[in-house]
Amino acid sequence: MSEQAVFRVVRRSAKPGCAQAYEALVRAMFESARAFPGYQSAELIPPHEPDGEYQIIQRFATMADLECWNASSERADWMEKISHVAEGDPQYRLLHGLEAWFGPVVVAPSKIPPRWRMTLVSWLGIFPTVALLLSYVSPRLKTLPFLLQVAIITGLVAILMSYVIMPRLSRWLGWWLRK
Repeated sequence: MSEQAVFRVVRRSAKPGCAQAYEALVRAMFESARAFPGYQSAELIPPHEPDGEYQIIQRFATMADLECWNASSERADWMEKISHVAEGDPQYRLLHGLEAWFGPVVVAPSKIPPRWRMTLVSWLGIFPTVALLLSYVSPRLKTLPFLLQVAIITGLVAILMSYVIMPRLSRWLGWWLRK
């Protein structure tokens, strides 16, 4: 099974009087991102009303490519520069494959599921994952130092939650999350 393209939608406002500087920095950041593997495109959508939110849509070939860009020092440098002309923290949303093509370009804040529902769905994934790992993997790690055991178990939980469990839970329970 091949990994699908991933789109990241970012919402953020420019500080009053800094719109041109904000746009210039974001476009310069796009140029830096072009050098990264899997980078496919980016678009800056200006706000509909003055002092509204900009939307940035970035497309990467895979989630791993996006994570590589996210972890880069180049991105960190750009985020620091942009923070001087932007208000608050950016809001992120990820779209995958067909969802990105058929979903709305403008992502309304009301479309974000309530935090309590996201927490419950996360717990539904974490609880059985940790229980199974503690039952089957932990006994095989008894000879290792405690912190190494914890590092292995939590690493496995993070990997399984990110790549196996949460994509399925969010697909299966998406109707309820967006309700």
